[in-house]
Amino acid sequence: MSARLPVSPTPQRSPRQDGETTRATLLDVAGRLFAEHGYLGTSSKDICLRAGVNMAAVNYHFGSRDGLYAAVLVEAHRQVISQEELRALVASDQPAKDRVRGLMAHLVAQMGQDETSWGFKVVLREVMAPSPLASTLVDQAIVPKAGIVAGLIADCMGLPHDHPKVQRGLMMTVVPCIVLLLAPPGLREKALPALQPGSPDLADHMATFALAGLDALADAP
Repeated sequence: MSARLPVSPTPQRSPRQDGETTRATLLDVAGRLFAEHGYLGTSSKDICLRAGVNMAAVNYHFGSRDGLYAAVLVEAHRQVISQEELRALVASDQPAKDRVRGLMAHLVAQMGQDETSWGFKVVLREVMAPSPLASTLVDQAIVPKAGIVAGLIADCMGLPHDHPKVQRGLMMTVVPCIVLLLAPPGLREKALPALQPGSPDLADHMATFALAGLDALADAP
């Protein structure tokens, strides 16, 4: 009778790997549900059932449903644009005005992605109907990124980072892009068809307008 070959043991996942997988699954499932049903319309039970995990998983990994939603908000904003993307745009060797054009082109390119990214839908819902966790989005996602962009605007205007004109220039440069992202598709299709996603030269025209405004603002008394 031939000898049996030894059977290699099945590799076991470590508890840490399993925990990270569960956490990532919860974050993704919760993001999709919050995007579809909103903060008030999504419960921990809904999330755990969809994710196929124990009901205690939300509290174990995030502390509470609100802790999970706070993590979803930060991840949602990262999906729209991450700090790493911003730093790469701002820290390039290109002239400041070219970097502003690159930033605006990146933001305009996000139009039309709401069908594929739950992050965009979550941010849109939070902007239109702020939850009790709105300050998390501001403090942990928007403020750090605004600081990165303010450095770029300061370089473009030749002014100190904390100058009031830089803050106003930042608003006048970025807010039109955000409004374009948040505009209902019907508005673009019916009232402003030249603002449709993929419209030729849209980002370049917006950047030309913004840069002229930054120059005028920098020179104004």
